[in-house]
Amino acid sequence: MYLREHDLVKKVLSLGLPEHDFVIAGSGPLLAHDLRWEVGDIDVVARGAAWERALTLGEPEDAPFGDGVRRVLLFDDRVEILNGWFPDIWTVDELIDGAEVIDGLRFAVLDNVRVWKTLLGRSKDHLDVKLINEYLESVAH
Repeated sequence: MYLREHDLVKKVLSLGLPEHDFVIAGSGPLLAHDLRWEVGDIDVVARGAAWERALTLGEPEDAPFGDGVRRVLLFDDRVEILNGWFPDIWTVDELIDGAEVIDGLRFAVLDNVRVWKTLLGRSKDHLDVKLINEYLESVAH
């Protein structure tokens, strides 16, 4: 299946967010690298015009990861648009400008995904870190 045909990716695309003002984070990069196809939700980190667009789509609320980070939940909480992501580690600009483009969409780099999944330390995150490590080792050779 092509990335743009994934149900959650189609939902993100339907929002009309300016492509240079957001990055797909959370487990989305694992989806983009075909390390996981099943993800429960998709996290989008937005700035500028993309964040302004998000504010027209839903009511912002405090997000769980970082002081001052706000989020807009859409599609029964399956798409989460945030104006920050672990702000003690990265700025939104660093995440977006440092993203890799896959199938025309910006995804957070796997090295960053590994950092936040290690910090979160949930059981699903341990598996994801293992998948990332194996993938990065395989492409390094």
